[in-house]
Amino acid sequence: MKLNILFDLDGTLTDPSEGITGCIEYALNRLNVPCPPREQLKKYIGPPLWQAFAELLNTTDKAEAENGVCIYRERFSTIGLFENTVYEGITDALEAITAAGHTLFICTSKPKVFADRIADRFGLSPFFKQIYGSALDGKHVEKDMLIAHLLNTEGLDTGKTVMIGDRIYDIKGALANGIKGYGVTYGFGEREEFDGAAGIFSNPAEIAAFFVQNPSAPENGRE
Repeated sequence: MKLNILFDLDGTLTDPSEGITGCIEYALNRLNVPCPPREQLKKYIGPPLWQAFAELLNTTDKAEAENGVCIYRERFSTIGLFENTVYEGITDALEAITAAGHTLFICTSKPKVFADRIADRFGLSPFFKQIYGSALDGKHVEKDMLIAHLLNTEGLDTGKTVMIGDRIYDIKGALANGIKGYGVTYGFGEREEFDGAAGIFSNPAEIAAFFVQNPSAPENGRE
């Protein structure tokens, strides 16, 4: 059985830590807010940015948090999005999975306008039928809503569709839409986040091996 495989971007296909943490630091400095060390900022890679800034700014005012996002994007849109690297083994994995006949999509909470540019810059676009991301106004930023939008737009069979990502949002979003979610441990999430995952992969080669050798994607991936 050929599958539709949805890949998260940050922490799954690429390591964006330099760009994202640098842009958060830039925004906090502009707002005259003390900035935690960059290593501590990595936990904000994955969740919607407005949630990250709400916590960093210690505010419940969404407009204040969104102002932080706007300042963040001043740097991200020109510099930060390309401070990024493709994980070792990802290109080989994507080549193998597509050669096996599966159809691939990027499904990221990052705004699509940025995801498109990143995928083009790093040579990932040819592997994917389409790239789905959020809008700059925040529409579809929640992973469950984004997956629902993708499934509906593409008319995908949930029984033949899976999601791969490195954070709890990817697994919960998949389960909320009746599809299997697979976690990866080389990104920014913790193994404990993957409760309910159909399987867990420790590197891109394991992803490729599983979906090439087990095209029907049984209940459990490689542990």
